Amino acid sequence: MGATLRALRALVLLLGFYLLSLVLLAALFGLDVVLFTWGHGPVAVKLAIISVLLAVPVVRGMFMLRTPRGEEGPGIPVTEAEEPRLWALVRDVAAASGTRVPDRILLTGDVNASVSEEPRLLGVRPGPRRLYLGVPLLTGLTEAQLRAVLAHEYGHFTGGDTRLSALVVRGRVQLARVIGQFHAKADGKVAAERARQEEAAAKRIARGKKAKQVDTAGSGATYRTMARIYTAYAKLYMRASLSTARGQEFAADLAAARIAGREATASALREIPVLSASHGFYLDSYATLGLNARLLPPRGEFFGGFGRLLTAREPELVKLRSELPEEPASPYDSHPPIAERVRRIEALPVDGRTEEAKGAALALLTDPERTLATLEDAVLTDEVLAFGRTAGWAELLDASMATGLSAAHTPLHRALADHTGQPPTLVALLQVIDEGGLWRLAERVPLSQEAAAAKGRVFREFARPVLARSLRTMVLAEFSARSLLHWEFSWSRPAAVRLPGWSAQTAQDDGPEAALDAAVDAALADHPDTAPLRALLPPAAQHA
Repeated sequence: MGATLRALRALVLLLGFYLLSLVLLAALFGLDVVLFTWGHGPVAVKLAIISVLLAVPVVRGMFMLRTPRGEEGPGIPVTEAEEPRLWALVRDVAAASGTRVPDRILLTGDVNASVSEEPRLLGVRPGPRRLYLGVPLLTGLTEAQLRAVLAHEYGHFTGGDTRLSALVVRGRVQLARVIGQFHAKADGKVAAERARQEEAAAKRIARGKKAKQVDTAGSGATYRTMARIYTAYAKLYMRASLSTARGQEFAADLAAARIAGREATASALREIPVLSASHGFYLDSYATLGLNARLLPPRGEFFGGFGRLLTAREPELVKLRSELPEEPASPYDSHPPIAERVRRIEALPVDGRTEEAKGAALALLTDPERTLATLEDAVLTDEVLAFGRTAGWAELLDASMATGLSAAHTPLHRALADHTGQPPTLVALLQVIDEGGLWRLAERVPLSQEAAAAKGRVFREFARPVLARSLRTMVLAEFSARSLLHWEFSWSRPAAVRLPGWSAQTAQDDGPEAALDAAVDAALADHPDTAPLRALLPPAAQHA
């Protein structure tokens, strides 16, 4: 489909939104006319008021919205003087694509590259261009792969996609705004009705009467009905624009293969979902590890550690690159499945361009370490930036785990507090076990319905895994509180706890960790024995 037909489709879809709104307004007006023609009673007045209230979100959606302007978001704007090599690559790809370079480059903290243009007159006239490049993306791509990514983004420029998107985005935003207004109105009605019924219930209870159950099922029904009408059109709108959007992605891939080469384009497509998944894992398991302790890794390492993770876990990444998604992220995702895009590129004739620019894309930056540090200031909030900094990742892990263990509140903690009426300490738990109260205590631990209904040995088998996890946590917390616990940091595997007496020679099956597992099992046996567990604890903990 040519640019003219794509523009016409986008315009028709946008006009459809206004046509739907006019039809609904006409229907509401017609209802009012009928009501006042046939009667003037309280019911007619009430329905007329409802119709006016329903019309307000429709009118607001039609006339009180502007086409959204692009917002840069957090990142580092870089000039050609600051990053000459990066800008040189950008200019080179722009020339090969037959389009002008962006007016601005912004380095971000995402695994993403995108272009934006702020066109005028609904896309008829071009406007300022921005190129967004995620530093984590540069960390994981080679220079050749980055060239393919840039060529893909420029393919959207040469196809006119960025200008046409103004029409599509306008319709999407207006539909979302109207639907959101109707849902907000409905939620307000529900909240008001719930408050009214709860107040009435409180008054009945005060008079010694039984309160009625709160029921808000019918509240806000008219608003939700209107929202469903617009939601149905929104689904049509999204599906009608999807074929165009996905066709644009395929065309941009072909442009990338022509400019950067078949191999670089296919490998970049394979790499991006892997980098996205890896970066999410990195943020959850490493970069934000110390937030609960109000600590950050060393300066520049919040983003800089991602490269170390990729290097250490390369064997795992090889497998991920061969397991590409065969389905889009959602039915309305504007991007086709990565697997299909890769197949189309790899089906192209071999062009022999397999040895080009294999160096890391991050090396294009003048001072990568300075950029990684500056990016923290641009992306992280002021509150997080005020956190303390550790000297290294191992220190960050130890401090984070110590904070987590000190605040641990397992199901066993809660059950023990209910059982004894005292603070739930490890010493108190051992005393309950020694007094034969373990399985009575276990009855207070939240379990599945099947487990709670079981009796005797079956109940103990259900409860034992829950008790074991909680008891192990309580023991580790005791060691941690006395600074006897150490955690072994690794980029390639999960952190491992090292108990007192641990060494490389005792890291096998007969080490302290195995002794702890055996002691926990003994304390939770059918005939509990806490002696092995007490023997592992420091003297101060045994008599606390």
